[in-house]
Amino acid sequence: MFSSQTFDFLAELTANNRRDWFVANQARYEALVREPALEFIAAMAPHLTRFAPHFRAEAKKAGGSLMRVFRDTRFSRDKSPYKTNVGIHFRHALGKDVHAPGYYVHLAADGCFLGVGCWHPEPVALGRLREAIAERPEQWFKVRNDPLFAASFALSGDSLTRLPRGYAADHPAREDLKRKDFIAIAPLVFDEVVAPELPAIVAQRFTAATPLMTFLCSALGVPA
Repeated sequence: MFSSQTFDFLAELTANNRRDWFVANQARYEALVREPALEFIAAMAPHLTRFAPHFRAEAKKAGGSLMRVFRDTRFSRDKSPYKTNVGIHFRHALGKDVHAPGYYVHLAADGCFLGVGCWHPEPVALGRLREAIAERPEQWFKVRNDPLFAASFALSGDSLTRLPRGYAADHPAREDLKRKDFIAIAPLVFDEVVAPELPAIVAQRFTAATPLMTFLCSALGVPA
């Protein structure tokens, strides 16, 4: 699967983020990045069937779980054409994009991590998530503070500075109701990424997030 050469390539891409360099090194990208990523995705499929049967591991070069290497530069001052990380998103079967509930793997030369949850959910979905927390704060706290989950993951993402309209200022979950992202992050160290057991390691950590994913999916009205 992944090796130290994967990260060497990503570091080189960071230093040479140009189309001419990438085209000249595309065979290396295929051998050191894309093929190992697709192998990893395929190996994750049976694990997801066990703990997250409604989430998909699709080992395809395009349109599957592996995110594109090409950056969308239309609205960015940074016009670098390529992403310098490997992004893998196991999204819900009913989801259409990265904003759907999902499990995420991020590999880069400057650090690796796992992510779970809903990143930048659309307004309607965001409202449903907040309503679920507002109506069932004790259940949310139980999920958020679950010892197995908290041992690996920490809640992350963007938040509002003020409480959204319609919620009491003294609501027990007022800080969580400010969230614009409902995601959690777990670190992944280099030795784990290059280990043959990587799929089992990732699956074990993702399994610890089952209570969170179940709560989020329930709030959105989709099966977990």
